[in-house]
Amino acid sequence: MVTLRNFYAMENKKKSYLSLILGAILISFSPVLIKDTGAPGTVSVFYRLFFGTLVLIIPFAYSRIKNKEKLNRKGVLFASLAGLSLAIDMSMWATGIMSSNAAMPTLTANLTPLWVGIGGYFFFKERRTVRFWIGLAIAMIGIVFLVIQDLYQPNGIFKGLMLGLFAGIFYGGFMMLVQIGRRYLDTLSFLFLSSLATTVFLGIFMLFQNLEFMGYSTKAWVLFIIMGVMIQAGAWFLINFAQGHLPASLVAPTLLVQPVLTGVVAFLLLGEALTLWQITGGIIVVIGIYTVHFAKQRKNTNR
Repeated sequence: MVTLRNFYAMENKKKSYLSLILGAILISFSPVLIKDTGAPGTVSVFYRLFFGTLVLIIPFAYSRIKNKEKLNRKGVLFASLAGLSLAIDMSMWATGIMSSNAAMPTLTANLTPLWVGIGGYFFFKERRTVRFWIGLAIAMIGIVFLVIQDLYQPNGIFKGLMLGLFAGIFYGGFMMLVQIGRRYLDTLSFLFLSSLATTVFLGIFMLFQNLEFMGYSTKAWVLFIIMGVMIQAGAWFLINFAQGHLPASLVAPTLLVQPVLTGVVAFLLLGEALTLWQITGGIIVVIGIYTVHFAKQRKNTNR
């Protein structure tokens, strides 16, 4: 058992891996909680960020009093841009969950390693191995399995999957912005500022979508608070800590445990059963993404 004292005594790399795993487990509950609120997806993620940011105000203020240095402007800029990317990602992802189920939009939203790899190839001229393209092809085949059953049902699983796919592109942008921004800000400062920016942008999205800020059930408010404290303040602190010491190419595939655990939790708590096509497609997608991940790892090893 890892105690708090032992945790602080660990090397940064070991602490980063442990933080990443614990964070991934916690965020796997988020889609299920969003679905269970019964509120529109954008509303749920807005209050998740709102309450999570409130929790972070006191430790952030204390850290600023203790550390009198001014916040790095580049770090603040990257935190704000990361907040915008995360707001778009979360709004699309949560809307997809409410349109279909908890597991499928979460799986397609976690195709981040593919979008990061493709973006690096086209925009930064990064070389990709044959294994990368094989993994990409495998993942695309998996997506076909996921949507083939609901291809002609635009208001069902297909809609949720498509929203998840587009959300994953912005999530990839968020991951890369965090990796850059953490060079200029500590974990707590970056998490607070990016969470604040995400909250503001989600509030703006709610206004544009004509969504109400009040009038939700007691159960929904309890779940909003749980998501804010447990997931936004807790899980994302752990993940942001890991992102400050581990590369995005490693963090993104590791977080792929989220949709797998979400599927299990959704089945146990919400009774959401997946079809054979969806289970098969999910397995194929996971295999494809890990193939991409190992292609990057081998490339780094050979340098």
